[in-house]
Amino acid sequence: MNAAVPDNVHFPHRHLLGIEGLSPDEITILLDRSEAFVEQNRRADKTKLVLHGRTIINLFFEASTRTRTSFELAGMRLGGDVINMPVTTSSIKKGETLIDTAMTLNAMHPDVLVVRHPYSGAVKLLSEKVNCAVINGGDGSHEHPTQALLDALTIRRRIGGLAGLRVAISGDIVHSRVARSNIHLLTTMGATVRLIAPRTLIPPAIEKLGVEVFDDMREGLRDCDIVMMLRLQTERMQGNFFPSISEYFHFFGLDYEKLSNAKPDALIMHPGPMNRGVEIDSEVADDIGRSVIREQVEMGVAVRMACLETLSRNLDDGDADGG
Repeated sequence: MNAAVPDNVHFPHRHLLGIEGLSPDEITILLDRSEAFVEQNRRADKTKLVLHGRTIINLFFEASTRTRTSFELAGMRLGGDVINMPVTTSSIKKGETLIDTAMTLNAMHPDVLVVRHPYSGAVKLLSEKVNCAVINGGDGSHEHPTQALLDALTIRRRIGGLAGLRVAISGDIVHSRVARSNIHLLTTMGATVRLIAPRTLIPPAIEKLGVEVFDDMREGLRDCDIVMMLRLQTERMQGNFFPSISEYFHFFGLDYEKLSNAKPDALIMHPGPMNRGVEIDSEVADDIGRSVIREQVEMGVAVRMACLETLSRNLDDGDADGG
């Protein structure tokens, strides 16, 4: 386990819009800063007033439990003023454009905006219209950077590093921003990534990102160190991507028989929410020795604290770029 990064180590970006383009050193800075917050969150007194006087607005255009709640907790535990802006009752619902919303919020002088949006690229557009830092809480099927960081932190704390690992990501790859951010992070950090899914759920030309693609789960899981399962995002599907749920589980649902092809100590991961009996068997999901799904949730708060603290520090420095 790495020690927390010293305060004088600089993360050279104003925003966190994605993992793509970050260097191994930049990813490591965020992971190292997260380590100290893991320990802080396990204390009775969880609050550290490093963001006292800072205003954080959570702007979620899509429903969220884990991400929004953990960002809210992260901001509060750092002593910031946290506002959850309910899109369903705001002017956005009345027809206000994204740019108008950005300009309105900018006039209130927030320090950090955390944004989730159903359309890829919307968060980047918003970031170009505001003076504060922006963190991407998930945009369409594009990226979900803090999820990839918390997954990496979970793996690193369990195994000690990422380089040289063989990681299988299985499920609805084509609609998954989690998969994309994890692909960028894991390959950047020296891991080998395998994607496992029916061909209908694999994006075209995804091999260009340096991954291996399998449509046979047993073959794809062979000798893997990490097995990361993804849910079927039926809300994004238009048309038929697989014959039936029961057939999908038969071929691509993670059970102990399929898992036996991975390494005996392979870790089981899932970003949530889980569909038990669809992409993962309940027994496997609840395996105390191998499932780190609950740890992922815990690491999420620490990672989001690290991102809020790091980007807020950059507002003081004033020399970070717009990436």
